[in-house]
Amino acid sequence: MRGMIHTWGGRDQSHPGPSYGVANPGYVPTATAAPAMFAPPAADYAGPSAPPASMFDNMPGYEGTLAGGGGGFLPPPMPAPPPQPEPRPEQSNWNIPSITEDTARDAFALFASSKCCYSSGPAKEGIITGMDAFNTYRYRLETFTESRSTEWTHQPFSGQPVDAFAQPPPGPWDVPAKTPSFFQDDKEVIRVPYTSSVKPCHDCVGLGRKPCKQCAGAGNKVCWVCNGSGYRHTDDRCHHCSGRGRENCSFCHGQGSSQCGTCRGKQQLLVYISLTVKWTNNIDHYVVEQSSGLQIDNLSKVSGKELLRDSQYLVFPLMGFPDQAVVQAAQRLVSEHQAKYSRTSRILQQRQTIELIPVTKVTYTWKGKSHIYFVYGNEFKVSADNYPATCCCSIM
Repeated sequence: MRGMIHTWGGRDQSHPGPSYGVANPGYVPTATAAPAMFAPPAADYAGPSAPPASMFDNMPGYEGTLAGGGGGFLPPPMPAPPPQPEPRPEQSNWNIPSITEDTARDAFALFASSKCCYSSGPAKEGIITGMDAFNTYRYRLETFTESRSTEWTHQPFSGQPVDAFAQPPPGPWDVPAKTPSFFQDDKEVIRVPYTSSVKPCHDCVGLGRKPCKQCAGAGNKVCWVCNGSGYRHTDDRCHHCSGRGRENCSFCHGQGSSQCGTCRGKQQLLVYISLTVKWTNNIDHYVVEQSSGLQIDNLSKVSGKELLRDSQYLVFPLMGFPDQAVVQAAQRLVSEHQAKYSRTSRILQQRQTIELIPVTKVTYTWKGKSHIYFVYGNEFKVSADNYPATCCCSIM
């Protein structure tokens, strides 16, 4: 049986597929000057919202892979016994000298000058009566991991290599990926070899075009000026549509259809399994709280002196550190990281560091009253919540 002839946007196209409606045939005058008759708009085309499951071949080793993701993480294969972490030698000097009075005074003066409403009196005239050092340790553990996930995906077919079933595809963790830079987040998307095949586009049923949703494939719509009557008044022909009662659809330019956005008019799709490799630097901190009175949040904005940097495949918990709270936090975090991230990803490297953040509580007198401020971090930041000489100012 011969293929039926379908009209699409005013042009005949021989194709055995479905018809999407008749485009605007033009104005047909009548003896009574009635509006022209048009083919009614076709019913809305309800194409598939997602690729059917039949599009995806059953690839060995990828049976749980879904379209659009959703397959979850791919646990790494059991590795060979990892090398044992190496304990670091004990370090005897875990402290740094306290700051001098001149440093504390200069930092206070700079702090006061940076505030538009602060008088410089306390900073210049205040007499330092006491300085107490509260050196604070900050422990950081970084676990650099690689995770992999797969999904069925597609792209317009433009002659790309097709290799499905030429040989079994490599496993998700056997696909080569680029060499990552340790402790830097990154991502790579790879087409899995031997999974690519060509399928008709599910979105346009392999036609390369889709009916216009604005005019339901008719190529024209009711004139918005005359509401389809062809006249604005009883004897006043509508100039917008020339009395036709309908106007060309501005979205498809009267064609009744537009290029399929999924296959971009190619009619076919290259369907394959996409592998996403993610490298993530997972970081946890622990700061030993001191009784200085300084808000602990302030310490996140400053740096300290690095006392320890230990980078290995798997790090060894701290040994011989003088602060037991840091030792316990390190042991807990190392254990948690190695148990948590090895289940869903491959640990590539770990790094632990300890910083000593200097915190000095300065007591001073000004105009017979005692006050305090804090100098902290390598940057000599100052915190003075109750600065004694502020004024209320406004900008006119």
